[in-house]
Amino acid sequence: MASSGSGYDYSSSTFSPDGRIFQVEYASKAVENAGTALGLKCRDGVVLCVEKPLLNKMLLTNSSRRIHSVDKNSGVAITGFVSDGRQIVNRAREEASNYEETYGSKVPPEVLAQRIAAYVHYFTLHGSLRPFGTSALIASYDLESKEHDLHMVEPSGVSYSYFGCAAGKGRQPAKTEMEKLAINKPDSADNIDVREGVKQLARIIHLLHEEGKDKPFELEMSWLCEESGWEHKGVPRDYIKEAVEWAKNDIEEAEDDDSDEDEEMDE
Repeated sequence: MASSGSGYDYSSSTFSPDGRIFQVEYASKAVENAGTALGLKCRDGVVLCVEKPLLNKMLLTNSSRRIHSVDKNSGVAITGFVSDGRQIVNRAREEASNYEETYGSKVPPEVLAQRIAAYVHYFTLHGSLRPFGTSALIASYDLESKEHDLHMVEPSGVSYSYFGCAAGKGRQPAKTEMEKLAINKPDSADNIDVREGVKQLARIIHLLHEEGKDKPFELEMSWLCEESGWEHKGVPRDYIKEAVEWAKNDIEEAEDDDSDEDEEMDE
């Protein structure tokens, strides 16, 4: 079977002979070319982090945000086509509001993720529509079960719950780094807290960033945790700055240790 579209990539409603939907794959490729977005479920909350490239020196910081509050207890981080992501954020806000009006309680994390996933999937079913070129990371807190969750919705409309997830150009190496963290221990008390999670996500983003090759970027971070009263809020700027300094020092120390080991082996 040919790996190219061969005419089967004109519509998202058409399968190729080998069972692929090329428009969905192209949408996923758009996400892979965008800045890295990370999510981490810690023992006392969820941390979201997005690498926002500064495409222009005249661009004001905090413009064109990648992390948005959906409800008091829910937040969404997006990467890919930002304009597509805004539509997903608006839909998520509508779903959260409609659920509360209908049932009189806040929307549970699983329900919110499923409804956003169903909305994204709908855009892969009709030839007159195109898939969203965006992945969405959803942090939510369930007021009834007192549980916090992290979900990710992909351009295909697939949604999963994660201990740690990544999207964007640094997805694979970021996942490798997150797998080294204490986030899925049998006893949740052994997992890292959100303050450590902020530092680790800052380290991963800076570890993947290549100074000479990649564009300058701004680090957007938010959390939903005990410290924030289980409300989705931005991580305080002072603590982000402190986490970035720690991350850079940690990376430099690791590089120095590696160079020392190489010298010892040469001797």
